[in-house]
Amino acid sequence: MSETIENRINAAETAPKTEYTKRMERKFGFFGPATFLYAAFYAFCMVRNSAGVSFPFFMAGSLLYMCFCLSKLEISLKKGSIWYMTGMMLLAVSTFCTDDLKIVNLNKTGIFLLMMSLLLKQFYDTSKWRLGKYLGSIVMMVFGSLGEVGRPFADFGAYLKEDGRNKNKKLWSVLLGVVIALPLLFVAAALLGSADAVFRQMTKAFFDRIQPANICNVLFRILFLFFASYLLLAFLCRHTLKEEVRDGRTWEPIPAMVVTGMLSLLYLFFSGVQIFGLFLQKLALPEGYTYAEYAREGFFQLLAVSILNLVIVLCVMSFVKKSRGLQIILTVMSLCTFVMIASSAMRMVIYIRCYDLTFLRIFVLWALAVLFVLFVGVIINIFREGFPLFRYSVGVVTVLYLMLSFSHPDYLIARVNLAKAQESLQTAESTVDYDYLSTLSTDAAPVLLPYLKQLGYDLSLYTEEDILAFGTWEENAEGNWQPSWNAEGFGWYYLNQIRPRLEKMSPRTYNISRHMALQLLEKYGADV
Repeated sequence: MSETIENRINAAETAPKTEYTKRMERKFGFFGPATFLYAAFYAFCMVRNSAGVSFPFFMAGSLLYMCFCLSKLEISLKKGSIWYMTGMMLLAVSTFCTDDLKIVNLNKTGIFLLMMSLLLKQFYDTSKWRLGKYLGSIVMMVFGSLGEVGRPFADFGAYLKEDGRNKNKKLWSVLLGVVIALPLLFVAAALLGSADAVFRQMTKAFFDRIQPANICNVLFRILFLFFASYLLLAFLCRHTLKEEVRDGRTWEPIPAMVVTGMLSLLYLFFSGVQIFGLFLQKLALPEGYTYAEYAREGFFQLLAVSILNLVIVLCVMSFVKKSRGLQIILTVMSLCTFVMIASSAMRMVIYIRCYDLTFLRIFVLWALAVLFVLFVGVIINIFREGFPLFRYSVGVVTVLYLMLSFSHPDYLIARVNLAKAQESLQTAESTVDYDYLSTLSTDAAPVLLPYLKQLGYDLSLYTEEDILAFGTWEENAEGNWQPSWNAEGFGWYYLNQIRPRLEKMSPRTYNISRHMALQLLEKYGADV
């Protein structure tokens, strides 16, 4: 193990150094402690707290840490960086406002991609980069930074060798001693506790408050983010990525014109069917089909074809030589895709009217909207090579995703599905998927809790230990008892699955959506 670390340190010391690398090494007195404090701040904000009020503060701290590091490297923020930073902060605020883990995870993925793109923008000229170049560079950053694992140790060693740093050397020696002593301290305390009953009782009272598992979790997170941040910055300072973008349009246009031309003819015919068959309802349907049945199928297939068309058009624009005829064919292909997008969206809306709304169906409509706006940029780029298609695409996806994120899909799902539930109460058999409603997050509480109260639920029973006992059960075909998902029972399962998150509310984990759910529970008689 020690030989591996030593080899990594030697490799880091002998690797070619750029001016940025030398500055980072020379100013380790800043980069080392600042990165450690940043990692500790991350642990404080994020341990067992995926969507609390501390997340926007962590995001602001991340941007501040990045700016300080760039300043020490004598790199100024480039024009346009503010938009990346604004997008990340808005995603962080959205995370603090929602309890929907699907949205939380998508928000964090978006923040990661925006942060990587922002860092690339600071160290490289990315004005002519395309989507493939960005994605490839992000992958290279993630895996390439692993090769810098010896840098923190090498930079620390070089820092200690400098003259006139005796005081700092002593400080670092003390910090190193503390880091080494802490795990040994806990191991020794555990052994001594097993040897003496009185000491064991005293240490047990201490560890009941500070659990070893939590300490290990915090230490792991601190070490992980310290190395992840330092190694990523060290890799960027190496400046090993190729900055230039070569013109990859080397293929002859005729084969591409044949392929896209044949597809365009098929799409033109299909678009005519959609216009006269679906939109105008002027065509005869197959035997046994009604227009309602005809319109409720095929939306996923049309979404897949629309995405495939986007990939084909982008690949042709990237690898095939420019041709006037090819431009016209790609334009026709893009226009036909607009018809497919409209057809898919119309089918999905009709399907939702007949069946329940789900997150996947909302996401499909969102994806169709994104594709529509992206194809507008693609058509512009077909005739204007200088159009910044990548930056346009990043802006489109970011803005439209922010709209989706702040819309709280679970709230919309509850609104739409419960409107149908109100109608189904008038019939003998309910068609509402109460099972799905019971899995929604607290984003749906402003709709679901008043509905439960209207149905006669006694929400003061929320604090009962076995709240599921108030649900209804039924025997299935195998003779096993399972929950009966109906209006009289689903609410208990909904309350049971949101309760763990509501009980963990604290100043650090405060979340607006959960706070609103707690207020509604108090309003309807629950002692929370």
